[in-house]
Amino acid sequence: MTSNEQHPSDEANPLRSLTLDQLRRRTSMKWRTYPADVLPLWVAEMDVPLAAPVVRAVTEAMELGDTGYPVGTAYAEALAAFAGKRWGWDDLAVERTAIVPDVMLGVVEMLKLVTGPGDPVIVNPPVYPPFYEFVTHLDRRVVEAPVGADLRIDLGVLEEAFRRAAAGGGRAAYLLCSPHNPTGTVHTADELGAVAALAERYGVRVVADEIHAPVVPVGARFVPYLSVPGAERGLALMSASKGWNLAGLKAALALAGPGAAADLARMPEEVGHGPSHVGVLAHTAALRDGTAWLDSVLAGIDENRRLLTRLLAEHLPGVVHRPGEATYLAWLDCRPLDLGDDPADVFLRRGRVALSSGIPFGAGGAGHLRLNLATSPEVITEAVRRMAAAVG
Repeated sequence: MTSNEQHPSDEANPLRSLTLDQLRRRTSMKWRTYPADVLPLWVAEMDVPLAAPVVRAVTEAMELGDTGYPVGTAYAEALAAFAGKRWGWDDLAVERTAIVPDVMLGVVEMLKLVTGPGDPVIVNPPVYPPFYEFVTHLDRRVVEAPVGADLRIDLGVLEEAFRRAAAGGGRAAYLLCSPHNPTGTVHTADELGAVAALAERYGVRVVADEIHAPVVPVGARFVPYLSVPGAERGLALMSASKGWNLAGLKAALALAGPGAAADLARMPEEVGHGPSHVGVLAHTAALRDGTAWLDSVLAGIDENRRLLTRLLAEHLPGVVHRPGEATYLAWLDCRPLDLGDDPADVFLRRGRVALSSGIPFGAGGAGHLRLNLATSPEVITEAVRRMAAAVG
């Protein structure tokens, strides 16, 4: 499998396209949760105009009145073509896919297929907080297998969690975040192969949340979980949502390995009524025609990642920042600043910068925060200035 196939783009950096005044006209969660004097660098929305192919697809649907129910496999076909070009994965079987409302609701449906009430679901904290919320709301039990000090999967800790889960009876699942949110870690083929082997040994079913898969820049190699040997009984969820900023246009795809096809076939037919038809059109257009735009965004995120590293070294040298390989999220260890378990609260109150508290990310989250890099360099520069002033 090759590394991400990307080419230089003539498109301008979309992260530099919009002013703060333009962004504050938005009515989504990122821009309406806090007062106007707060810089929002928290929830995973990007400060970009949409890719032109997406705008065209949605506009044409509006003009046609094409707002009915979704049908067909165009979305899955677009993802399969993207996966082949981008990740060298030529084995994405369209016939083993299903449209679901979004990635987390798809995770819920997959967990319903392979576990029962009270069964354990293993996660790798610190990890995306909805992993806890959706799993517990589903009446499953979260089992933590924290990442190592290097922010990678600790296979020894994971095996022990698998062993305990298997010994407890019932049906266990492992909810894998790939690439990992909030650390930006991209799991290697060897790591994922080891995960698959452990899952088979202990009878644990793997459900991989791969929503950030498109947000992997040149120099890093994303490996789809279902592409590794031994993952035949795995399930995965993918979407264009994070790569193209389409959270408000609901649509995702559930994928099954050959050994999980029968499980996916048991998913209730009504689940496919949940996605937005317009969302399906938008995601399909993004995957099919939006790669040049994506590459421009990824280049801008890389610039911002380097900028944040420089700014922290200059203004907040106590903050420990290990730049991630993927996603547009930065995980900051603020414990050396002695701001308590929730430094995000301090920076909000004193600096008027909204960041994601590390506490809801589970074990290893206290004293940390998550910062969204998908904004302009000017906003990041001002945010770090405010943060430094807040503790100065």
